[in-house]
Amino acid sequence: MRQLHCCIIIPTYNNAKTLAKVLDGVLEHTSEIIIVNDGATDDTAEILKKYEQLHQVHFLENKGKGKALQVGFQTALEKNYDFAITIDSDGQHFPEDIPVFLDALELEETKNVLYIGARNMAQSDVPGKSSFGNKFSNFWFWFETGIELTDTQCGYRLYPLKEIKKLKLFTPKFEFEIEVIVKAAWAGTLVKNVPVKILYDEAERVSHFRTVPDFTRISILNTWFVLVTIFYIKPRDFFRKFKKKGVKKFLLEDVLGSTDSAIKKSLSIALGVFIGLSPFWGLHTLLVIGLAFLFKLNKPIAFAFSNVSFPPFIPFIVFFSLQIGSWVLGEPFRFTLENMTTDFDFLTNLKSYVIGSLILASGGSLLSGGIGYFVLSFFGKRKMAVNNG
Repeated sequence: MRQLHCCIIIPTYNNAKTLAKVLDGVLEHTSEIIIVNDGATDDTAEILKKYEQLHQVHFLENKGKGKALQVGFQTALEKNYDFAITIDSDGQHFPEDIPVFLDALELEETKNVLYIGARNMAQSDVPGKSSFGNKFSNFWFWFETGIELTDTQCGYRLYPLKEIKKLKLFTPKFEFEIEVIVKAAWAGTLVKNVPVKILYDEAERVSHFRTVPDFTRISILNTWFVLVTIFYIKPRDFFRKFKKKGVKKFLLEDVLGSTDSAIKKSLSIALGVFIGLSPFWGLHTLLVIGLAFLFKLNKPIAFAFSNVSFPPFIPFIVFFSLQIGSWVLGEPFRFTLENMTTDFDFLTNLKSYVIGSLILASGGSLLSGGIGYFVLSFFGKRKMAVNNG
């Protein structure tokens, strides 16, 4: 603990039945403990008088687990700790698993890592709602970060304090434990599971998770994170990856080097071009990622080709869409690229634009998908011939 500058943070609220047992168990491993009493109204304060040697923070009123953890992190940073292991005070975590986190951290190449305890959710004493909630949380965490975990809800964790300090965290209650791991992953922190034991003793354990209000808060948070993921994180990560690789390397690795079939890759190209040329401005990223997921296409390829409508091309796309739409409807179109920016009434020509853009998108999709298929098939056969040779 001292070598790694690590401490234990124990947030507690009305867990008088199990608090002393948890503290005594942790003290067998370390005295580097910070207790945050989140405004408990039971015998917690009296129990903590027996542990005056430990650093304690007392709230006058209950503020929520998220707030308790944030204050615990800040206190740990002030005491010059680099890492903190959080353990719940309801007795479900085993203090003897503390070395599991420390051993994993010692072996990890990067110290910018956040470990989450992975419980055996198939255990007979695990409540059904806990198992469902964990699966629900795991799915959304994967969607928002691309990281697959077996447990995202366990409160037994190791946090890299200096990296957590950089994050802007707002939620005060149970949803904080979702917010912090998603934002940490977005910021580049490695988020991983380590195996821990779990005990659900309903005779002693007191859970303060309120199914309806807390699940609602978590659902609202995930809804917001999904929107941020689709409209900001995914495009940001793609452009970072694209910029780092360059066009040539992206084409070689993500397009030609992908193990997907030529038909799947060409359909991904076609989908990307169709969405990119379609009239659904502001929804392109949402549509292309959503449809790529739905039809199980290559998401990087589809997203890349949806950016056919990047700013320098937009005036030309709109212009040709209007031309095609006007021709199909038999309406005159007298505008040029020059006067479209001055006296063009877009609402009057909206019908022509929508029809024309859908035709342009369909044609561009078929053309690009067809060309993509023949090019990819050619390189696929050539690569196969080289390998056989």
